[in-house]
Amino acid sequence: MPSASGNVLPARREMAGLWAPAERYKLCLQPRSLRSDLLSSDIRCGLLGFMHSMICRTDGISRTAPVRWRSFERMCAVHWEARATSGATGYYRAPDPRVMLFFNDVSGIIRLAEQSEIDPAAWRPMLRALYVPAGVPMWTSFNAAHSFSHLDLHLDGRWLLDRLSPLLGHEVAAEALQRQAEVQDVGPLAALAQALAGEIGSPSRAPAFAESLAVALVTGLVAPAVDAEDETGRQGGLTPWQMRRLRAFLERRGGKASNAELAQEVGLSEGWFSHAFKRTTGKTPLQWQQEQRISAVKECLMREDLTIAEIAARFDFADQGHLTRVFRRHAGTTPSAWRREALAR
Repeated sequence: MPSASGNVLPARREMAGLWAPAERYKLCLQPRSLRSDLLSSDIRCGLLGFMHSMICRTDGISRTAPVRWRSFERMCAVHWEARATSGATGYYRAPDPRVMLFFNDVSGIIRLAEQSEIDPAAWRPMLRALYVPAGVPMWTSFNAAHSFSHLDLHLDGRWLLDRLSPLLGHEVAAEALQRQAEVQDVGPLAALAQALAGEIGSPSRAPAFAESLAVALVTGLVAPAVDAEDETGRQGGLTPWQMRRLRAFLERRGGKASNAELAQEVGLSEGWFSHAFKRTTGKTPLQWQQEQRISAVKECLMREDLTIAEIAARFDFADQGHLTRVFRRHAGTTPSAWRREALAR
């Protein structure tokens, strides 16, 4: 269960990164009712929902408004408003994946790097939105005084993978969550962040609503981009990466899979998958699978000295006659005749 909404963090060591410059702490958020001079244990925090821990060190940064936060079952959302002096610095590292989205442009003011030892000239601008994988450190530096506001999301990694897998496919989601993502043109992501910030102070719906906003925000940051030359996915079809995923899946499965298995592989319902697939390929999944199998059979006919019966068995046809009938329907000739003509070229 989430803790009471709209909590204001006390200006004490619980959030030491802003109030105790040049000191390092492992942070664990607490509501006022559990506040003490000693940090509470992870067990105590766990009873309240997901409470993040974080190591940070800042110098020259101070808050300009009370920090607003809300804990959910598998994430914690924090809304910061702060000001930094010219030359201010920060170091941050968390054991959980996190998202930062700035409500104003900071790319000309803040620079960041994952290593403090590299040449300062190699540091890059801080963009409007970032996804930071678990355990990745971040150093920041301000080249001018600046007031800023941003939303932080600290997320349970396994929960996030479970939520993204049906949308992107498990392997794609797992890979995406290991890569840092940075976006300057936040577009609709800013609206999601504003809605989430509103849910911290004045919840309008059940906690699942805020959690869904968070998942949408992360998806917008880490999901593979649609190929610029291929708008199929945006028009109700499958995207190029989904089609590549299906081909790889069929290869692993020996060229046969049910519609339900194919749909699950790309994170779609079976009904919507069939519609999107037909729109993309002009064929049903069964017709497309047969074409993929026949393409593999042709490759085998060209490269391996196997009998037609042996090839039929390898590609899971009932017998040589079954392969011959299907092959003739697709290629207009028999496997033996096709092999002779192909080898004679």
